[in-house]
Formats: sequence, C-alpha cells, structure tokens
Amino acid sequence: MAVPTSILGPPPVSQSGPGSMAPWCSMSSGPSRYVLGMQELFRGHSKTREFPAHSAKVHSVAWSCDGRRLASGSFDKTASVFLLEKDRLVKENNYRGHGDSVDQLCWHPSNPDLFVTASGDKTIRIWDVRTTKCIATVNTKGENINICWSPDGQTIAVGNKDDVVTFIDAKTHRSKAEEQFKFEVNEISWNNDNNMFFLTNGNGCINILSYPELKPVQSINAHPSNCICIKFDPMGKYFATGSADALVSLWDVDELVCVRCFSRLDWPVRTLSFSHDGKMLASASEDHFIDIAEVETGDKLWEVQCESPTFTVAWHPKRPLLAFACDDKDGKYDSSREAGTVKLFGLPNDS
Repeated sequence: MAVPTSILGPPPVSQSGPGSMAPWCSMSSGPSRYVLGMQELFRGHSKTREFPAHSAKVHSVAWSCDGRRLASGSFDKTASVFLLEKDRLVKENNYRGHGDSVDQLCWHPSNPDLFVTASGDKTIRIWDVRTTKCIATVNTKGENINICWSPDGQTIAVGNKDDVVTFIDAKTHRSKAEEQFKFEVNEISWNNDNNMFFLTNGNGCINILSYPELKPVQSINAHPSNCICIKFDPMGKYFATGSADALVSLWDVDELVCVRCFSRLDWPVRTLSFSHDGKMLASASEDHFIDIAEVETGDKLWEVQCESPTFTVAWHPKRPLLAFACDDKDGKYDSSREAGTVKLFGLPNDS
C-alpha cells in the first residue's frame, strides 16, 4: 500500500542519488539560450493566482488535452472543472457523486470533454463536461489512489491501496485485466507508444510490463528509497521519476538508463510535470517552492514560491502556465481549515 509522503520525513543528508548514478547529478557550465529566454519570460509572467475550488485539500489537478479546461479532485469527495479564460480560471462546474476522497483524476488523451476520477469509495467515475454528468461508474475491488488513461484512449488503469491494478475498457466500462502486485505500487503510467506499462514502487524500483500482455520486461533499481511518481515527456524522449530520497531522476525512454538527476528539493518528491515542449520539468514536495528545471541540462530555470507543501503540479498542454495545489490553510478565520484552492503560475505581472 502506498505510504503518504507526508510521513516519510526528509531523507538522510548523506544519500547521493540513484544508486551508482551520482555522475549525472552535475550541473552544466552556463545557462542555455532556452533557459535565458524562459527566465526573461517568467520575469514578466511570475504572478501566481489562486482560485477557490473545494472545501478541503486538493489532491490532483489536470488539464484537458486542448488546454481549455482544468480539473481538480479533492478530499471533499468532489471534482471541479474550470475554464481557462485569458489570465484566469473560471469555475464551470462541480462534480458530485463519489462517497469518499477523489485522490487522482485524468483526462481522455484526445477527447477534451471526458475525464475520469479515482476515489477511496471503491469506484471510478467517467464524466462528460458537455452534459456535466457522470456517464459511467465502475466498481473496483479496493480504495483507489492512482489512475491513468492509455495514450490510445481505449483503456483506463486504476491502482488501489492493496496494490491491485485494474485495466478497464473505456468504452464498455468492464474490467479487461487485473494484476495483484507483491510490492507497494505508487504511480502508474503507459509509455507514449502504448506498448509498455510502468509502475513505481515502494522499494525504489520502476517495474516495466509489456502491454497488453502484462508480462514483466524489466525492473530498474531507480532510487535507494520509495519511488513515488512517474511522468513521460510529451516528446517521447524521456520519463522522470520522483522519490522519497528527494531526487528526481531523468531516464532515456529507449535505453532505459538514467541520464540526469535533479537534487534541489529536500523532501520526498510527490509530483512531477513536463512542459508541452518537453523542455521544462516541474517537481514539488513539502518544500515551500516548486522547482522548474531545464530538462536537457538539469539547470534551475525558475522556482515558484509556495506557503505550504505541494500535492500536485500540471503544466498547460500548450502554454507556459503551471497549475498546482498546496496544503493551504484558510487562516482568516480558522488556521486548521483547509483552503481547497487551485493555483496558476505564469500569469502576466500586471494582470
């Protein structure tokens, strides 16, 4: 069962990174033209705005494939959908129906109207923003914590607290396959080619299965401690993993070797996102900033200041806008009350 990263604490200072991969942790000689250009852009677009979304903490944010909408899932058992209008998010709808926390959600990879939510109520729900209705509720065997949609749109994979991953046909809403793992399954993802399925686990490994056969292909010892999250870059060149050792490691998709690691965070890395061009990687943790790195060099490009730990980050699929959500408290009236806001970084300073 996945361990909440909040109880893992900061890693021992002496850890040098993924196994024998310390040589890749070096920085480059000077900032690239891309870094300088993006830093110039963010100097004029460094504003972060927050938007009320939920009555409790937000666990997950994700953009529709066309970038017109942002969805959020919350401990308050609901999902919210916002429309992106110029420099702000406008709440379009709230989606109710789950009987427990919405831990993760994702959109259909090519249909901007459909998204799916995973909940602790032992169901997943598929929603259509055109009708604002739930078009399918699929019962599963356990409390769901991770979900992803295959790049071809045909399958939804959902992982639960008992380390079972269920593969659901997105059209018939029936289970196609089910795998029980003997290790703690954290995040799950297909590769961009849809022919391999990746799982990060509690032993610091990345497990790779063939798809759709679901036969073991390889197990990579990626980190010395719990491997928490995984994301593929939109260009199909790299994937990144984040770990309890506070490192982000970048992997070559074809060679399955670590090419670089990013070590500016001090706490377990719980969320990652590549920018639309695959050139920036945002990573976040309980540190009070989000690190934005240049993928090709590992150089620090920017950092987004936060007042509390960050649960989730998501780059816009077409623009340098970063949506995220933190463990914010509504201090005006009650310092223990969760704020439930969604934030957007990259807005013009004068907006």
